[in-house]
Amino acid sequence: MTHVTPTRLSDGRELIYFDAREDSVARHRDASLVRDARGLPARGPAGTARFDALSGEWIAVAAHRQSRTHLPPADQCPLCPTTPANLSEIPASDYEVVVFENRFSSFGPDLGELPGTPGWGTTATAYGRCEVVAFDSAHEGSFGSLSAERARTVIDAWAQRTEALSAMPGIKQVFCFENRGADIGVTLLHPHGQIYAYPFIPPRAATLAARAAAYFDATDGKQTLMGHALASERSAGDRMVIEGEHFSAFVPFAARWPLEVHLVPHRQVADLSGLTGEERDELTTVYLDLLGRLDALYPTPTPYIAAWQQAPIDNALRPASYLHLQLTSPRRAADKLKFLAGSEAAMGAFINDTTPEKVAEALRSAVPGTPRKDQA
Repeated sequence: MTHVTPTRLSDGRELIYFDAREDSVARHRDASLVRDARGLPARGPAGTARFDALSGEWIAVAAHRQSRTHLPPADQCPLCPTTPANLSEIPASDYEVVVFENRFSSFGPDLGELPGTPGWGTTATAYGRCEVVAFDSAHEGSFGSLSAERARTVIDAWAQRTEALSAMPGIKQVFCFENRGADIGVTLLHPHGQIYAYPFIPPRAATLAARAAAYFDATDGKQTLMGHALASERSAGDRMVIEGEHFSAFVPFAARWPLEVHLVPHRQVADLSGLTGEERDELTTVYLDLLGRLDALYPTPTPYIAAWQQAPIDNALRPASYLHLQLTSPRRAADKLKFLAGSEAAMGAFINDTTPEKVAEALRSAVPGTPRKDQA
């Protein structure tokens, strides 16, 4: 069982401890042991959001993020437990999993509704919330290096935060994700992820939701698009990577990236908060297995973005939506990355340099914990 203990940092930001061990719970409920002694100044106002009338998209303007922490030395890591020499963002001498409001937030802390009929020149408050999820107190690693117990606690934290953020005024989409590796643009090496609660449905999520809703309506609400894709992939078999009782992982038929895997529950569920205990248990095992296979493809760890696609907070779209993870990497060889150039960056038209079937075969044969040394 995961215990949830909320508190506040010295500038008013919320911080929440997620603990599986009773001794951790007792320690984090003692205010004298988790007091933030930094005396931080009050938080500044939220940034702004500008409406792009040409595309119909909202763009956040967060100039204050230019001063955010960038690859600090280990003894100055803001996600490590607090010590007398390093008063970090986490005012405890040890922890399991912690979630806190990002000090350099792209959205929030203000909550509210964006203008309903924006046009050229519309500027609004960048409502919403951005949170950091510290996966473990150890300074090095990523989700894939966690113990099964710790990974399970992170999944519970994602689920709890998804439910809580979804209930906040003006929130339209909750996005849990992990950026891993300097090639992705990571600015902190400590194992962590992030959660964005947007005041709008982002373009990629909107496209997926619209396609899912159209398919759902065309089948009179009897089938979901992701459910159909999962059944088709399991039937074809050549792009499957892992098949479990509650979850399966496959390389999608039309993969965009050199490495791309979708991890999908066998039961339609809108978001992480809807998973049962048994489903979360298997998700822990399957997800760690999948990340281990990804790292076994090459001699060095593979950079990736792990993006949880959850249902928008929209009553018209949720019935057709289907939770799934999209795990992508730009790594196309041991020493080569795919860069988004003209076609992809300017037109959104992806060109894949390999075949999904070959990638799936490589992942199936990969042995977690034993990186290959013959890849070039």
